[in-house]
Amino acid sequence: MGCVLDRAAAGGIDGCRMDLKEATLLGDAADGHWYYRAKLATLLKLVADKPANRILDVGAGSGFFARQLLLHTDCRSATCVDPGYLADTDETISGKPIRFRRATSSAIADLVLLMDVLEHVEDDAALLSSYVAPAAPGTRFVITVPAFNWLWSEHDVFLEHYRRYTLAGIEAVCAAAGLEVTTGCYFYGTVLPLAVLQRLLVAPASKAPARSQMRTHSPLVNNLLWLACRMELPWCQSNRIAGLTAFVAARKP
Repeated sequence: MGCVLDRAAAGGIDGCRMDLKEATLLGDAADGHWYYRAKLATLLKLVADKPANRILDVGAGSGFFARQLLLHTDCRSATCVDPGYLADTDETISGKPIRFRRATSSAIADLVLLMDVLEHVEDDAALLSSYVAPAAPGTRFVITVPAFNWLWSEHDVFLEHYRRYTLAGIEAVCAAAGLEVTTGCYFYGTVLPLAVLQRLLVAPASKAPARSQMRTHSPLVNNLLWLACRMELPWCQSNRIAGLTAFVAARKP
């Protein structure tokens, strides 16, 4: 069961290179950063029932999620695609191949990741459809997007987002692209009040300079934020109320 991609997605994924901005900001600290640790933990929960053999990570940036899945699951290989790469390269992690490509020419996968990608493109349904259409039945997708337009800030401007989503909104995009949603939930609900407070204390995005809110923290703050997110993990898949990010796990029927 897999997904064969013989071309770059319709409409391009130029916006996905924005994740490389955050990779530059965090540097080697990304692996231990509370935000990425929590997002990875949620991803692992969503795919735990059926481990993947081959991963396609679309708009992969540094390849953080593909790398971690190779390290922590039985996945055998991964392909990361992002037009922000300077060149196509190949690496190995724990003896497993991971390929970095500026565009997909021939990638086979049974798990497709679009982690914070769809908000970067004007026609999100068209981009997602271009990956769903050639996928074999049973191919699984995990998609994350930033939640709620009322949380819009200079962070979204910096990363060149077109929109933020409600859970119902991103599930509708998935359905329009031909996917069957198996799990939809919000995450980072425990830190949502902190984000709301931060937005109340800074100037509106239209007046503030465009900048990322992603930054390193002291070990104490980083560990406290990670602990707050870890407390959320046991019940996150039933959270359809609120959070900073919307997660969707889906499959092609």
